[in-house]
Amino acid sequence: MSNRTPSFERSSGNVFADLGFEHPDEELVKAQLILRIVELLRVRGLTQTAAGLLLGLPQPKVSLLYRGQVAGFSTDRLIRLLNRLDQDVDIVVRAKPTAHRRARVRVVGTAHPRRRQRRVRAGAT
Repeated sequence: MSNRTPSFERSSGNVFADLGFEHPDEELVKAQLILRIVELLRVRGLTQTAAGLLLGLPQPKVSLLYRGQVAGFSTDRLIRLLNRLDQDVDIVVRAKPTAHRRARVRVVGTAHPRRRQRRVRAGAT
Protein backbone atom coordinates (compact mmCIF):
# COMPACT_ATOMS: atom_id res chain seq x y z
CA MET A 1 0.00 0.00 0.00
CA SER A 2 1.12 3.48 -0.79
CA ASN A 3 0.92 6.30 1.72
CA ARG A 4 0.87 8.93 -1.00
CA THR A 5 -1.60 11.72 -0.58
CA PRO A 6 -3.78 11.97 -3.67
CA SER A 7 -3.20 15.15 -5.62
CA PHE A 8 -6.10 17.50 -6.14
CA GLU A 9 -6.80 20.87 -7.57
CA ARG A 10 -8.77 23.43 -5.61
CA SER A 11 -12.01 24.43 -7.31
CA SER A 12 -12.84 27.99 -8.19
CA GLY A 13 -16.40 27.28 -7.02
CA ASN A 14 -17.62 27.07 -10.60
CA VAL A 15 -17.02 23.71 -12.26
CA PHE A 16 -17.66 25.25 -15.67
CA ALA A 17 -14.79 27.71 -15.13
CA ASP A 18 -12.59 24.88 -13.87
CA LEU A 19 -13.32 22.93 -17.06
CA GLY A 20 -12.57 25.90 -19.31
CA PHE A 21 -16.05 26.69 -20.64
CA GLU A 22 -16.25 29.88 -22.68
CA HIS A 23 -19.05 31.44 -20.56
CA PRO A 24 -18.81 29.64 -17.21
CA ASP A 25 -21.00 32.02 -15.21
CA GLU A 26 -23.88 31.61 -17.67
CA GLU A 27 -23.50 27.83 -17.65
CA LEU A 28 -23.55 27.75 -13.84
CA VAL A 29 -26.69 29.89 -13.69
CA LYS A 30 -28.45 27.61 -16.19
CA ALA A 31 -27.39 24.53 -14.21
CA GLN A 32 -28.75 26.07 -11.00
CA LEU A 33 -32.06 26.93 -12.69
CA ILE A 34 -32.33 23.40 -14.07
CA LEU A 35 -31.66 21.99 -10.60
CA ARG A 36 -34.51 24.06 -9.22
CA ILE A 37 -36.87 22.92 -12.02
CA VAL A 38 -36.01 19.25 -11.45
CA GLU A 39 -36.51 19.62 -7.68
CA LEU A 40 -39.96 21.09 -8.28
CA LEU A 41 -40.90 18.31 -10.70
CA ARG A 42 -39.72 15.62 -8.28
CA VAL A 43 -41.71 17.12 -5.42
CA ARG A 44 -44.81 16.90 -7.59
CA GLY A 45 -44.02 13.27 -8.39
CA LEU A 46 -44.59 13.76 -12.11
CA THR A 47 -43.50 11.35 -14.79
CA GLN A 48 -41.37 12.84 -17.54
CA THR A 49 -44.34 12.68 -19.89
CA ALA A 50 -46.60 14.51 -17.43
CA ALA A 51 -43.85 17.05 -16.74
CA GLY A 52 -43.53 17.62 -20.47
CA LEU A 53 -47.25 18.34 -20.77
CA LEU A 54 -47.06 20.81 -17.88
CA LEU A 55 -43.93 22.53 -19.21
CA GLY A 56 -44.88 22.42 -22.87
CA LEU A 57 -41.85 20.29 -23.73
CA PRO A 58 -41.49 16.95 -25.45
CA GLN A 59 -40.46 14.12 -23.10
CA PRO A 60 -36.90 13.91 -24.53
CA LYS A 61 -36.31 17.56 -23.54
CA VAL A 62 -37.58 16.80 -20.02
CA SER A 63 -35.11 13.91 -19.92
CA LEU A 64 -32.32 16.37 -20.77
CA LEU A 65 -33.40 18.53 -17.83
CA TYR A 66 -33.32 15.57 -15.46
CA ARG A 67 -29.79 14.77 -16.66
CA GLY A 68 -28.68 18.37 -16.11
CA GLN A 69 -27.97 19.08 -19.75
CA VAL A 70 -27.71 22.87 -20.08
CA ALA A 71 -27.10 22.89 -23.84
CA GLY A 72 -30.27 23.71 -25.74
CA PHE A 73 -31.83 25.69 -22.90
CA SER A 74 -31.48 29.46 -22.70
CA THR A 75 -31.72 31.26 -19.39
CA ASP A 76 -34.90 32.91 -20.66
CA ARG A 77 -36.47 29.56 -21.49
CA LEU A 78 -35.58 28.14 -18.07
CA ILE A 79 -37.18 31.15 -16.39
CA ARG A 80 -40.38 30.55 -18.39
CA LEU A 81 -40.35 26.90 -17.26
CA LEU A 82 -40.09 28.05 -13.64
CA ASN A 83 -43.07 30.35 -14.22
CA ARG A 84 -45.05 27.36 -15.56
CA LEU A 85 -44.24 25.66 -12.25
CA ASP A 86 -45.86 28.61 -10.40
CA GLN A 87 -42.54 30.11 -9.39
CA ASP A 88 -41.85 33.83 -9.30
CA VAL A 89 -38.44 34.76 -10.63
CA ASP A 90 -36.99 38.06 -9.44
CA ILE A 91 -34.06 39.64 -11.24
CA VAL A 92 -32.16 42.11 -9.06
CA VAL A 93 -29.48 44.39 -10.45
CA ARG A 94 -27.16 46.12 -8.00
CA ALA A 95 -23.65 47.51 -7.85
CA LYS A 96 -20.89 44.95 -7.41
CA PRO A 97 -19.33 44.95 -3.94
CA THR A 98 -15.78 46.27 -4.05
CA ALA A 99 -14.59 43.04 -2.41
CA HIS A 100 -15.41 41.06 -5.57
CA ARG A 101 -12.90 41.08 -8.41
CA ARG A 102 -15.60 41.09 -11.04
CA ALA A 103 -19.36 41.30 -11.32
CA ARG A 104 -21.24 38.01 -11.17
CA VAL A 105 -24.60 36.40 -11.83
CA ARG A 106 -26.05 33.92 -9.37
CA VAL A 107 -29.24 32.10 -8.55
CA VAL A 108 -30.57 32.59 -5.06
CA GLY A 109 -33.62 30.65 -4.02
CA THR A 110 -35.82 30.79 -1.02
CA ALA A 111 -36.63 27.57 0.79
CA HIS A 112 -36.42 24.37 -1.22
CA PRO A 113 -39.74 23.01 -2.40
CA ARG A 114 -41.46 20.93 0.20
CA ARG A 115 -42.29 17.35 -0.49
CA ARG A 116 -46.00 16.81 -0.67
CA GLN A 117 -47.36 14.87 2.22
CA ARG A 118 -49.76 12.13 1.25
CA ARG A 119 -53.05 12.27 3.00
CA VAL A 120 -54.58 9.04 4.16
CA ARG A 121 -58.34 8.98 4.54
CA ALA A 122 -59.83 7.42 7.60
CA GLY A 123 -60.68 3.81 6.94
CA ALA A 124 -58.39 3.58 3.91
CA THR A 125 -56.03 0.64 3.77
